[in-house]
Amino acid sequence: MRVLGIDPGSETLGWGVVEGRSTRYSLVAYGTVRSRSKDAFSKRLLNIYECIDEIMAEHSPDVLAVEDTFYAVNVSVALKLGQVRGLMLLLAEQRGLDIAEYAPRLIKQTVVGYGNAEKQQVQEMVRVLLGMREPPKPYDAADALATAICHFHHAGPAGKAVLKK
Repeated sequence: MRVLGIDPGSETLGWGVVEGRSTRYSLVAYGTVRSRSKDAFSKRLLNIYECIDEIMAEHSPDVLAVEDTFYAVNVSVALKLGQVRGLMLLLAEQRGLDIAEYAPRLIKQTVVGYGNAEKQQVQEMVRVLLGMREPPKPYDAADALATAICHFHHAGPAGKAVLKK
């Protein structure tokens, strides 16, 4: 099974591809999609769509694992993140991928063992779990890899325990 993890963001979106079975997995690729804050939001969405579409074409994931919505103090930020998540869900549906959504606290709990873990702790545990020499940077990419790892731990042997379609 190959999982594309996404940490949604309208200026910096993290992505990471991990493959394997159950709790045995390995790193395929990771990175970020950056958009210019000066650009209109619609242009940022188009940039994100095109880049993730290309990543999906290149890495052929079976599953999209994405951070579930969370409550934000700034309503405008929450709405923008929701729109980015919507794009990711649309791309997954267009490609026929299974979709899994995980709460940020569950991702941290799964990867670090503590639901309120700091970004550096997530980064370091992702490094350890994937056998990397250096922690993945930036934090957005590490969070995306953590989301993919979370899927392997919660999806069960068939990879479908928490899927939402």
